[in-house]
Amino acid sequence: MQLIVITPSGELYNEMIDYIVVSSKRTGEFAILDDHAPLISAIDVGYIKLVRGDEHVYTVVINGALENRDSVVHVLAQEAHVGLNKDSAFEHLNAVRKERLEENRRRTKDFLKAERELEKNIKEAKASK
Repeated sequence: MQLIVITPSGELYNEMIDYIVVSSKRTGEFAILDDHAPLISAIDVGYIKLVRGDEHVYTVVINGALENRDSVVHVLAQEAHVGLNKDSAFEHLNAVRKERLEENRRRTKDFLKAERELEKNIKEAKASK
């Protein structure tokens, strides 16, 4: 079967696998094997364990949707990160989210500074009169 994971940044994963195990806070845990019945599921915060032979890879998913049809599993996720185990995938996700939060704080601070400077320049130019 084929697994395709897509995020807003693009395609994260597109590989042939033996089966997957999906775990989500809301829906619990279930497996999808080759020739599984069609299925659609939401993934709030969880992971997908990808199994190919003896190899296990984990993809952490935040806010996603999964569709299985004709032995092709599509996952559309707001955020997804791959790791060799569940913990490393979550650690990577948390590091990325922390970095984004810091970047958003910096941008907000820069925006507020620019806004104050603009207000000052408008007052000095007496543009409102």
